[in-house]
Amino acid sequence: MTMVGRIGMVSLAALTLLAQSEQRPIRVEVNEVIVPVTVTDDRGRFVSNLEQKDFKIFDEGREQSIRYFTREHNQPVVVGFLLDLSSSSRIHWKTYSEAARELVFTMLPEGDKRFSGYLITYSTEAELAVNTTSESAVLADKISKLKPGGGAALFDAVYMACTSRNLVKGEPIEPRRVIVIIGDGHDNASKKTLEEVLELAQRNLVTVYGVSTVAFGFNSEGEKNLTRLAEETGGRVEYPLEGLYKDVSGYLSTPSDEGNYALKVGTGGYAAAIAKGIFTAIANVTGEVTTQYLLRYIPSGTDTGRQFRNIQVQVRLPNVKVRSRKGYYPAAP
Repeated sequence: MTMVGRIGMVSLAALTLLAQSEQRPIRVEVNEVIVPVTVTDDRGRFVSNLEQKDFKIFDEGREQSIRYFTREHNQPVVVGFLLDLSSSSRIHWKTYSEAARELVFTMLPEGDKRFSGYLITYSTEAELAVNTTSESAVLADKISKLKPGGGAALFDAVYMACTSRNLVKGEPIEPRRVIVIIGDGHDNASKKTLEEVLELAQRNLVTVYGVSTVAFGFNSEGEKNLTRLAEETGGRVEYPLEGLYKDVSGYLSTPSDEGNYALKVGTGGYAAAIAKGIFTAIANVTGEVTTQYLLRYIPSGTDTGRQFRNIQVQVRLPNVKVRSRKGYYPAAP
């Protein structure tokens, strides 16, 4: 079953199953909007003790009545791990693959059926390497056998995550849908465009997170891709390798052939710095996914003729940052 027909609003009233063929998607009658929300303080710490009365939600500038609210921790999720296998990953492949395995084990606790995941790899083409499963060891074992090489079809991988894997009963309300992209965000091989897959992710209620593989002192043309996919769906991008040397005396003064400075590849200090950066990034992504608030409302006083509708969520607290998806599509494409 595909997810092409699932959109940014979910009906509790009626489903029209297009049964002409097994390939036809399920169409959802539009009347309820689902909005996962993350709240952090001015130091980046999660604020997890808010009540429904602390939130306001606006649809095209009009305040809406929140019909459903939850702040339960460890809410069930389906996590898509999208792993960059392009040639740009070769230099630090061991580090990236270990980070991916650590993410899998952290976000899919062994034996807990509330959490499921799947693995999509992308180089010149995107491939569904492991279909949806609750067995984290299966995904981790597959990652350990991968080798990078080729182009980067990131957008096709996002498209595949929204159309070509087995669904879990209850999606996208419980469990929710999350994608974690482990890569530098560049794309030079996709048939799909950023605009196409961004709309598809929004229609499918997917929240996108990024764990960037760009090292400190370097830039990637794909950084804007990761940022946009994340921010417009309510997620964010972590940069575990970016701050490794900023406080090291002598940075850039003793270059090495390996492309690193001050802390050389193979030394204990270098390995420890990478491990700390990755651990922090994993903790941040996992913590955010499991501490989100979930709001649902039925739009009122809105112009249903608009194709894309903007959402704004406010919290009645000073000095907090609120992250949620930017909007939704009220009709199937």
